[in-house]
Order: sequence, then C-alpha cells, then structure tokens
Amino acid sequence: MRPETHRSTRLAMNAILQETRPDYTAIKQRQQATWASGDYALIGTTLQIVGETLAEAVDLRAGEKLLDVAAGNGNASLAAARRFARVTSTDYVPALLDKGRARAAAEHLPIRFEPADVEALPYADGAFDVVLSTFGVMFAPDQARAAAEMLRVLRPGGRIGLANWTPDGFIGRLFRVLGSFVPPPAGLKSPALWGSEPHIVELFGAHAAQIRCERRHFMFRYESPAHWLQVFRTWYGPTHKAYASLDAAGARKLDAAITELLHELNRGGEHSLVVPSEYLEVVVTRA
Repeated sequence: MRPETHRSTRLAMNAILQETRPDYTAIKQRQQATWASGDYALIGTTLQIVGETLAEAVDLRAGEKLLDVAAGNGNASLAAARRFARVTSTDYVPALLDKGRARAAAEHLPIRFEPADVEALPYADGAFDVVLSTFGVMFAPDQARAAAEMLRVLRPGGRIGLANWTPDGFIGRLFRVLGSFVPPPAGLKSPALWGSEPHIVELFGAHAAQIRCERRHFMFRYESPAHWLQVFRTWYGPTHKAYASLDAAGARKLDAAITELLHELNRGGEHSLVVPSEYLEVVVTRA
C-alpha cells in the first residue's frame, strides 16, 4: 500500500471513530442541567440510610481522608463525617453542594465542599484513604475514566465504596421506561451497568486486591403511587426533564407506564406505597 493511501485509510478510520464516540462534553452539560433541575435534595435526603450503610461497609476509621464523588447533597459525606473522617465532598452541580453544605452546618460537621468532576479530579495521586459514591458516579458518561480517576486519587490499600442501582431493580427498570420515551444519547453506556458485578470487575479488577459486592434493597416509602409520581415528576431531575420534553399526550402515557411499574412492585397494600429497589454495594480494595 502506498504511504499516502495508508494515511488516507487511517484518517478515514479516525473520522469514523470520532463520529461514533459519544460527545462526552455535550452529554455532561446536559446532565448538569438535568441534575440542577427540580430539587434532588428532597429525594436525596430520603436515601440517607444508604450512606450510613456504605460507611460501615468500607469499615471507615476516624481520621481517614475521605473523598465523596458525585456527592449530590452529601449523604455519604455526612455519614463519613459522623464517623470523624476528614471529608471532602464533591459534585459538578454547585447547587447540590450548597444543599450538602447547609446540612453539614446544621449538624456542625466539618466537611470541605468543592466543585469537581469525577472524570477529572483536581487531587494528587494517592491523596485519599477512602473514596465513596452513593448513586452518583454511576451517572458519569465516561465510565472507564471515572473509575480510573477514583483509583488514581486513592492510596494503595485504600478502599472505594459504591452504591449503584442494579439493571433489574426498580430504578434500573424506571430508567428503561424513561429511555423508551426520551432515548439517551447514542453510544452512551447505561448507568445501571455499575450495578452488575462483571462490569465492576471490568472497571476495577486490574488494580484491585479485593472486590466485594453485595446486593441490598432501599425501600421507597410514599403515600401512594400517585404521591411518588408527583414527588419525582416535580423534584427528581431525570424524571422532571423527561416530562418537560413531552407533550400532554406523551406525559399521560409516561404517567401510565410509571404507575403500572409502581403498582407491580408495591408491597404496601392499597393505602400506601412500599417499593424495594435493589442496589449493588461495592467495596474495592486497591492493590
């Protein structure tokens, strides 16, 4: 093959790869707008028990330096600070950090809040003893890069603790419903992959001394399916944005699809809503 022909072929292949690679910058801007919409803090505070459980799962010790990534309104951050860790809480949505800062102030917990993107963390290699994320990092568009950054800032022998919704649990199924009405960007991997053990091994296994995964359930407790739908349609960014993109007919169809899912999974009887949502609790010990 002539050199110029080889060069043309290589350029053509690069162009194809560029076309098929997701535009992570644009996706991230869209995600930031999504999570800034509504008021995730009203949802996030109901998940506090997961942060407490995860802090126990990583066997957190007083004085350890801990980084909470994609921290939202600070569930894992507060749980860690209550155990006297030295906590840095980060998110790329400043409004969510403000909510966490207010919660920490109310409890007199000394937490440092800093805006940061988990795919480009502004910290030195090995700066932390523990890195946590509850239902946060799983939404990073470039999954491999996010995992690599968490490993980079973690010291050898340190622990990563994650809580990730599973593909077949309630939230995983909810996102499939939303995706059938508002398709995700082309080429983007499902966040729910973080809730599967093989994917966790793929992301972290090469740098892990140990990986421990346990399936747990968080119970969504509301007055009724209609009450849950009202709260999540108003305050939960992904649901809020999905409805905002639909016309009246589409919104009614989405109402029906979500309500059907809630009724299917409800264990609360006729007068309340209790829906178990499976998540994967992950503890990775870095080699």
